Amino acid sequence: MTADTAAGRASGARAAGRVDQNSRRRRGTGLIALDAEAAFDGYTLYAPLTGAGEVYLIDLRGEAVHRWNLPYRPGRHARLLADGRLAYNGVLPDQPALFPMWHKYRGGVMLQAAPDGTVLREHRDPLQHHDAHHTDDGRILYTGLEPLRGADAAAVRGGVPGSEAADGTVWADTITEVDADGNTLWSWRAADHLDRDAYPLHPDYAREHWPLINSVTPLDDGTVLASLRSVSAVVVIDRSDGRIVWRTEPGTVSQQHAPTELPGGNLLVFDNGVFRPGCDVPYTRVVEIERPGGTVVWEYHDPARESFFAPFMGSAQRLANGNTLVTDSPAGRLFEVTADGYLCWEYVVPQFGAYRESEVRTLFPAEPNAVFRAYRYAPAEVPWLTARDGR
Repeated sequence: MTADTAAGRASGARAAGRVDQNSRRRRGTGLIALDAEAAFDGYTLYAPLTGAGEVYLIDLRGEAVHRWNLPYRPGRHARLLADGRLAYNGVLPDQPALFPMWHKYRGGVMLQAAPDGTVLREHRDPLQHHDAHHTDDGRILYTGLEPLRGADAAAVRGGVPGSEAADGTVWADTITEVDADGNTLWSWRAADHLDRDAYPLHPDYAREHWPLINSVTPLDDGTVLASLRSVSAVVVIDRSDGRIVWRTEPGTVSQQHAPTELPGGNLLVFDNGVFRPGCDVPYTRVVEIERPGGTVVWEYHDPARESFFAPFMGSAQRLANGNTLVTDSPAGRLFEVTADGYLCWEYVVPQFGAYRESEVRTLFPAEPNAVFRAYRYAPAEVPWLTARDGR
């Protein structure tokens, strides 16, 4: 069955006689499609990137069933932990712009909050960006930056010549794990462990940030999974010595995001498709990659491939019934597909707004409804909500 889209289209309406110039809003927001028999029942969590700190939990009909109001705008995304706490990455206020894109994806505040929005714990690092993975025992694994200058900066391969940050700086990625009290348990430096020749920046990327780790996740075997966007590689890091013990073969993914481990060890990856080798029309897909072999064993792309292209951000979550929840981040579009590619649920985020920092507004002048990642939770995974509502 297909959902009634009237409410979504009405939410995009503007004053009579004036045409809304925001194409995403003009096409309609809210619930777009639903096949309740095929979709995975539950609640979807998302945080509008240009919001002030609002996080929404919606049901399959697109109705908001819960909302958090947190003291920081999103530093990317939020996720529910097993005991119902909200793990949230926020933007630390009043920080300098290290380079033009820094305000777009920096964070700095990693917190956990109760369902009523009470902040229970905070960890701060002004150089944190993109991802912070909170575990149920209070540990946080997150990406950060450190400056490379002089010969160390010059040693980074690729990128647009002369596009370094101020004073010729190349900001290089780090990974840090802290315990519940903020004590460092483990750390890793790209500058120490990445072969410059094997992991060069794409020639059309700025040299201000290398290799741009946009996702970091602990794996069941104790290693660490990381996504290196600007060099189009997903890697696995050995904690004992920092070595790269596995990587995707060049050309498998292109400017990807959000790899996650599936039962059995395969990886699910949001493959953005920017600069995809041998492809004259860009498109985005979600792929399941067998590990250790590296073969793509499943993929989803829109039947009209060019209709789904997310040049930046994005994520995918494999659901318990075998479906996959996809976050088309730049378009604020969340949708669910079955294993055979049938789209059974679609929702367009109705919250639009401008980025606060002038540096980001210059780069992204429109009012986006973007979200970094969305997550679906079964009712049993949100017991405080079902108890509150008597479900």
